Amino acid sequence: MTPLRLRMINDMQIRNLSPHTQDSYLLQVSQFARHFAKSPALLGPEDVRAYQVYLTNEKKLAPKSIHVTVSALRFLYRVTLGFEWDFDVIIPCPKAPKTLAVILSPEEVLHFLGCVESLKHQVILTTCYAAGLRISEAIRLKPGAIDRQRMVLRVDQGKGKKDRYVMLSARLLETLTDYWRAVRPRTWMFPGGIPNEPISTNAVQDACSKAHRLAGLAKPVTPHSLRHAFAVHLLEAGTDLRTIQLLLGHRSLSTTAQYLRIATNKVCAATSPLELLPRPIPKAPPPPPPEHF
Repeated sequence: MTPLRLRMINDMQIRNLSPHTQDSYLLQVSQFARHFAKSPALLGPEDVRAYQVYLTNEKKLAPKSIHVTVSALRFLYRVTLGFEWDFDVIIPCPKAPKTLAVILSPEEVLHFLGCVESLKHQVILTTCYAAGLRISEAIRLKPGAIDRQRMVLRVDQGKGKKDRYVMLSARLLETLTDYWRAVRPRTWMFPGGIPNEPISTNAVQDACSKAHRLAGLAKPVTPHSLRHAFAVHLLEAGTDLRTIQLLLGHRSLSTTAQYLRIATNKVCAATSPLELLPRPIPKAPPPPPPEHF
């Protein structure tokens, strides 16, 4: 291990970045160094620029993928190497297209969950929808996270290293109770194949893909689709935006407000001006036939 790599690891540990983020940053910096066959400490702004052009034009990476590289290089040069660059200029973030999530209807959610074959996978995905959890949060639930008295689930160290409470509906409590009685999990609610470790996200995503094929739904379905559906269905049922923000664990209300663009009772609340026109809509008279000499 080079001294620069060790220093970067220590810098990330001091700032308590998640293991996933640390691994991702190290991978991106390693690929950057291998591209030029030089230590990043010997590379400068023009090299960074050339690398971003390479990722964009030759690798054809999506803007979100390049964002990870940008974050890793900014951390390396700003924190570990202590360079005082204008990082917005030297290592810019590409503008990402703003897309809307495709939302499953309640009927589609019910049909999809019914196509999940494994009990464990079905309960995990049901929990993602019923409580609006990220898949990384759902798989790391512990039996002690279930608070029957207050009817809440405790999420330990979710995204951003934050704890929070989410709703525990009576139906989800019944589902989790039946599952617990059948499996009797100990440390983790959803144990994986490795002793003392929870199930992996890849295992759940594979089960989700299989259920999607069996369900025959035209809409894309991922574990995160169920979290989106949770938010939109709550919004359409009249839950206020601030409550949804707290349940989802969003840092900014503007992130949650994006669901206003998707909820049908918000988007379709106004009356189209077409409905105000008299019926029937008059048709233009046909043009007169050409005159023949």
